[in-house]
Amino acid sequence: MAKLSTFSYTARNEKGRSVHGTISSETKQGVLDALKNKGLSPIEINDTSAIGSLNRAVKLPRFRGKLSVKDLAVMSRQFATMVAAGLPIAKALNILASQTEKKRLGITLSDVRLDVQSGIALSVALERRPDVFPALMTSLVKAGETGGFLDKSLDSVAATFESDAKLRSSIRSAMTYPIAVLLMAVVGVIAMLIFIVPIFEKMFSDLGAELPLPTQVLVWLSPIVAWASPFLLVGVLLFLGWWSRNKNLEWVRRIIDPIKLKIPIFGKLFTKIAIARFSRNFSNMIAAGVPIMQALGVIGKTAGNWVVEQAIARVQESVRLGTTVAQPMSTEKVFPIMVTQMIAVGEDAGSLEIMLSKVADFYDQEIEATTAQLTALIEPLLIAFVGVIIGGMIVTLYLPIFTIFNEIR
Repeated sequence: MAKLSTFSYTARNEKGRSVHGTISSETKQGVLDALKNKGLSPIEINDTSAIGSLNRAVKLPRFRGKLSVKDLAVMSRQFATMVAAGLPIAKALNILASQTEKKRLGITLSDVRLDVQSGIALSVALERRPDVFPALMTSLVKAGETGGFLDKSLDSVAATFESDAKLRSSIRSAMTYPIAVLLMAVVGVIAMLIFIVPIFEKMFSDLGAELPLPTQVLVWLSPIVAWASPFLLVGVLLFLGWWSRNKNLEWVRRIIDPIKLKIPIFGKLFTKIAIARFSRNFSNMIAAGVPIMQALGVIGKTAGNWVVEQAIARVQESVRLGTTVAQPMSTEKVFPIMVTQMIAVGEDAGSLEIMLSKVADFYDQEIEATTAQLTALIEPLLIAFVGVIIGGMIVTLYLPIFTIFNEIR
C-alpha cells in the first residue's frame, strides 16, 4: 500500500472566501479530487508530511536555475500549435510534459497541468514558477486568456524567445573564437613557464652564462607560476561558480552593467543588444494586448542591463503621471535619438507596436553587422597578440645562446 502524506491547502469556497486545512492522501491528485468533492477551488497545495519536507530538502541542484531560451521557444511554439488546433490546455500540457527531452521542464509542466485541472488559470500556474517561466511569458499568457486569443499570445511568446535565442546565438558565435584563442594563449604561456623555462635555466647554469634581464624575468616567474597555477585554477573555478549564482543580484548588476556599456568597442554592442530586446519585447506585448504600464514593468527586466532597466523604470513612472512613452525616453542617454523619434511617431499614428518592431529589426541587423565586424577585426589582432607573446618568450629564451655564441667567437 502506498503511504499517505499530509497536504496543507488554501482554497476558495462557493462564496469566494479563502479556507485553509489539511488532507491526508497518497497523491496531490487525490487532494484535488477531495477538494472538488467539497466544492472548493484550490489555490495552493503543499506536502507538509515528513516525506514531502525531506523531498524538498534534498531537491537536486540540477533542477535549479533557468532553462535555456531555446527550450522555452520550442515548448511555446508547440503549445501554441496545439491550442490553435483546439486541444484542451490540460491535454496539451500533458503532451508537452511527456515529449520534452528536458526532465526539469517535463516535471514543471506536469505540475502546471495539475494546477490547470484544479481550476487555476494557466497564467497563474505559470506565475507560480518564476524560476522556469519568465514574467514576460506569464504577462503575454495572461493577456491572451483575458482577450480570448491564447494561441496568438503563445505565438508571440514563441516569436520573442526565438528572436532572443537567435540573438544570443549570434553573440556566442562571435565571442567563441576570441575566448578560445585567449585561453590557448594563456595555457601556452603557463606551459612554457612551467616545463620549458626550467630546462633552459638548467642548461644555462651548466654553461655558466650570464642571463640577460628578459631571461632572468622568465626564470624568476617560472617557479612562481608553477606554485600558483593550482591555486589560480581553483580560484577561477570558484569565481565562475560564484558568478553563475550571483551575477543577477542587484548589487552585482549595479556595478558590472554600467561598466559593460562603457567598454571600448564592445560597449556599443551591449547597448544595441539591450535596445533590441527592449523593442522586440515591448512590441510583442503591446501587440498581444498587454497594457503599456504593465508592459513597461515587465520589459525592463528582460533588457539584460541594469542601466536600461532603471531608465525604463523612470519612463514607466513618467507614463504613470500622464506623459507619453517617447517624452521621458528622450531624456535618457541610453536610448538613441532614432529610437525615441520612431516611438513618438508610432504613438502619434497609433502604431506603436509596428514602430517598435521596426526598431528591433534594425538593431538586430546592426548587431549581426557589428558582431561580424568585430570577428573580422579581433581575429588578426588576437593572432598577432599570441604571436608576440609566444614569439617574445622564445626569443627571450634564446638570448643567452646568442651571448654564449659571441663569447665563443
